[in-house]
Parts: sequence; C-alpha cells; structure tokens
Amino acid sequence: MITPDLPRSVRLGEELDLPTLTAYLQSHAPEVGAVLDVRQFSGGFSNLTYLLKTADQEYVLRRPPFGANIKGGHDMGREFRVLSLLKGHYDKIPDPVVYCESPDVMGAPFYIMTRVPGIILRPSMAPTLTISPERMRQLSEALVDNLVAIHGLNIETTRLDQLGKPEGYVQRQVEGWSKRYRNAETDKIPGMDRVENWLQDNYPTDQAPAFLHNDYKYDNVLLVPDDATSEPMPVIKGVLDWEMATVGDPLMDLGATLAYWSEAGDSPAYKNFNLTWLPGNLTRQEVVTRYAGQSGRDLSGILFYYVFGLYKNAVIAQQIYARWKQGYSQDARFGHLLPMIIELATKATGTIESGDI
Repeated sequence: MITPDLPRSVRLGEELDLPTLTAYLQSHAPEVGAVLDVRQFSGGFSNLTYLLKTADQEYVLRRPPFGANIKGGHDMGREFRVLSLLKGHYDKIPDPVVYCESPDVMGAPFYIMTRVPGIILRPSMAPTLTISPERMRQLSEALVDNLVAIHGLNIETTRLDQLGKPEGYVQRQVEGWSKRYRNAETDKIPGMDRVENWLQDNYPTDQAPAFLHNDYKYDNVLLVPDDATSEPMPVIKGVLDWEMATVGDPLMDLGATLAYWSEAGDSPAYKNFNLTWLPGNLTRQEVVTRYAGQSGRDLSGILFYYVFGLYKNAVIAQQIYARWKQGYSQDARFGHLLPMIIELATKATGTIESGDI
C-alpha cells in the first residue's frame, strides 16, 4: 500500500511563529483564513516545507533552512516568481498565494502556495514498495516525457526568459558550483578536484536555450493514486521545488536528472537518491534514448552533463554537511553526508574514465 506524503510534527528548532504568521496573513492574504494547525514535511535536504491547515483548505509554506546563506539555492522570491510565470502555461503546479520578502515575520523570506495532494515516491519507501515492474516502467517513461514538455515551453511567450541569461550558462554553472564547493569544503577529497578540472577542460557546445527545473526527480513530482491497485498511475499531477529553475542549456537539466538516476548495480549509498534502481525503471541510457527521441535534441555530448550533475550533487551535499558541522542544523541525517560526497566524486571520476553513463 502506498500512502500520500504525510506531514509530521514540526522538528525541534524549526517551529513557526504562528501568531506572527497569522497577523501577516490577515494583512497580506486574508483569503487564506485562520491557520488551525501546522505540520512539517519530512522529506528532502533543502528548503523547509510546512503544511498549513485552515477550516476548508490546505496550504504549503516554504522557507530556507536555518543558517542557510546560499541565495541561489534558497531564493524564495525566485520560486514564487517561477510559479507565477508558469501559471496558465503549465498546469502541473500549485497556485502561488503570497510571498514575504522581509525576514521579520519568519526569520527569513518565505512563500505560501496551495497544496496539491498526491503520491510522492521517496527513496525511503524502497523496502516496502510494491509497485509492479510494468507500472514502474510507465512511471519512469512519464517522468522523462514530462521533462521534455517542460523543456518545450516557449520561454518568450511565457516570459520565462527573464529568469536568466542563456549565453555562457554552462560555464557559469561550472565556475559557480566550483566556488560553492571551495566555500563549503571541510575535508580534502581529491576526486572533487579532478572532476572540477575535467569539467573546465571539456565544455560542450551550448544547446538552444530552454526553461529548466534544475532538480527534477521522482521525489519532486506528485503522482495520481490508483485506488484500485494501490499503485500510482503513470500520470504526473504536480511538479514541486522550483527554486533553482532558470533558462539555459536543457541538457544541464537532463544531466541533473541522470545524476539522481541510480541503477540496480550502483552502490547502496548512491541508491539513496532515488527509486530508479527498482525493477522496471528505465536505465540511464534508456532515459537518454527516450529523451532524444521525444525532444529531437542531439545528446552525443551527454557525458559532460551527467558528470556535472554528479559534481553538483556532491557540492549540494557538502554545503548541507558544512552547515551541520557548524551547528546550524540538528538534523542527524546531515551528519552522515561525507561518505556520500566521496561516493559521488568516485562515481564522477569513474564515469570520466569509462566514458559510460
């Protein structure tokens, strides 16, 4: 049996000031009404996500983690703006309600959106998940096809082109994430240095620009439940976590998805990212083949994008680990991220050597 993603009690040290929030909503979003209960979604390692219950509606509040100072990865205003631009052009999103830029209310900027209920497939479900290989394959195909649809949005008519500067996007990403790693480095990991140098020496030719989600994987999509079989239908109801969305080379987005796409033969640590290693899922190469067929894009240089995706995941983990080590988070999960960072660096260097994704 698969149940929808259920929120739990708010973690210690991550509580919301409900009276202050209520006063703010009365002035800026009175349509929300009185918040009667607050819960916290436990999944994810990035922004904090809360469920707000009113008498007749459910909303979701998102804010950066405590101690975070990485604007590019925790920009609440940007995520709210993305949802506002997508509204009317892409129907698999929650409705944005209100954005608060001032830190005076919650200690950091935050925004509120409507809740889209559905099933989220998280890596922690693997031991008890009972989805058939046939349905799993359909789900993985739907995931790829929806990414193609996102990349197919017209960035001019939607005005999504105002979100970024496509020219030189790949090089800026490599240089930017390398700098983030240096700023968060806590332990010397030779593999990270080697991957960084390889990326800087192997820039590909830019693809035609497109709108990118930049964190696209199973646990950022909501699936429609099938009451008859207790399996999710291969229909994507919603896509979440748009804080890193931008415009640029769409293969950078595909590479990020591939970097999360673990397979049956991968190490246990690497499988923590996704459920794509379960029977029935497309392989990484099959993802590439399907994306190429659906989009018509040239994927001959996909190795670079996959290696960069692995490197970026390692940097994200390093940033989270560094915040934990500095005492900004009490979440015990974060204290065990160093082996994962090393594993990702090893995976990336092995990919460079073999040439296979």
